[in-house]
Amino acid sequence: MQITTNKIDSANAKINAAITRNTIDSNIEKIANQLSKDVKIAGFRKGKVPVSAVKKQYGERLVQDAEAQALRDLLNAGLLEMGIENDTLIGEPNITKFEKNDNGIDVEVSIAMRPAILLGDYASMVPEVAKPAVEDAAIMARIEELAGAQAPLVNIEEDRALESGDSALLDFEGFVDGEPFEGGKAENFSLRLGSGQFIPGFEDQVIGMKKGDEKTIDVTFPENYGGAKLAGKPAQFKVKIQAIQAKEAVVVDDELAKKMLPGSDDASVDMLKEKVKEQLETEAMSALYNDELKPNLMETFVSAFTIDLPEFIVEQEMDMALNKKARDMSEEEIQELRDDAEKVKAVRETFRDDACRAVKATFIVDALARAENIVVNEQELMQTIYFEAMQMGQDPAAVYKNYQESGYLPAIQMAMIEDRVLSKLLNDKIK
Repeated sequence: MQITTNKIDSANAKINAAITRNTIDSNIEKIANQLSKDVKIAGFRKGKVPVSAVKKQYGERLVQDAEAQALRDLLNAGLLEMGIENDTLIGEPNITKFEKNDNGIDVEVSIAMRPAILLGDYASMVPEVAKPAVEDAAIMARIEELAGAQAPLVNIEEDRALESGDSALLDFEGFVDGEPFEGGKAENFSLRLGSGQFIPGFEDQVIGMKKGDEKTIDVTFPENYGGAKLAGKPAQFKVKIQAIQAKEAVVVDDELAKKMLPGSDDASVDMLKEKVKEQLETEAMSALYNDELKPNLMETFVSAFTIDLPEFIVEQEMDMALNKKARDMSEEEIQELRDDAEKVKAVRETFRDDACRAVKATFIVDALARAENIVVNEQELMQTIYFEAMQMGQDPAAVYKNYQESGYLPAIQMAMIEDRVLSKLLNDKIK
């Protein structure tokens, strides 16, 4: 077997080989001899099966196994010659040529490797991070918001009109084509104006009414309304205001602090302010990290490092981008691509730059994670997916299985690793 190797760069290599007929025949003999010791064939005792009987019984399978062994041998020999370790390989080697002829088989194997990345002093590329300042006014506003959410509704005794933000205690009955409809009637219903709880236009027409006022409101049910009998239909609602209500005024004192900090008998306004300040700082830091610092830092790394990219991974990324675009295309656009192979190539090529950037970013994150000893194991990945699914009211096991079957788990895992790597690097630079 003649082997020629070509280590193109730190991420790509090729092995060319001419597997001779003698090599295949030799492998067939070895495999057949081994099988003759273990295989059971009618008419022969185990361990006494002639090689000729094995060849007759397993003819084509022996050839396939012999060719597979030759491929493994040439791969191992090629990797050894180029000094490439198995743990640096990415995915399975890609057989790009496998041509049989009278003399044997001409083979070409493309190999992808984790590229070499010289990180250098990467920490110096991370900017210093200043904690966002939280104003006293924002702290008080959050306290009043939190306390107000728990405050009871009280009747407004003064003679005034309903305003946005008020709660109207009202009776209503709805009609379509002059007939009442099921579920369209209620008494003493509490509606907070501005909540968007009712059909568009309803709340706007309630604003300005006073206690005791009666009015007929004209609205139209949305086209996508859940009930098919009502969707898109004009309707009239007879409305009567029984009371105007608003949240009870919030008094920020030590008693409120005790209510909002259960378990703290010595709770005070100052303690409550400090807790709320910490919460607001965390929220502000999270927004700063996710909206600005992390994207900018990742862009800095991508621009700073020059690395070799495994060709087939870039090609895979381009294929995924093309498939995603196809899902958003009309049938006419898709048919146009089916009829024009060159146009498919041209459209696919438009994704190359983004694909290269995405692949490059992935390997940079991988290298940084190794340098910072950051990992996300399968258990953590599963817990994260389960937690997010439960928050959205979905079946965690079904969501995880769907991600698993769709091949999304590695991407989710890498996204978690990226988040941890960038967070750690930024946290190390907080003033």
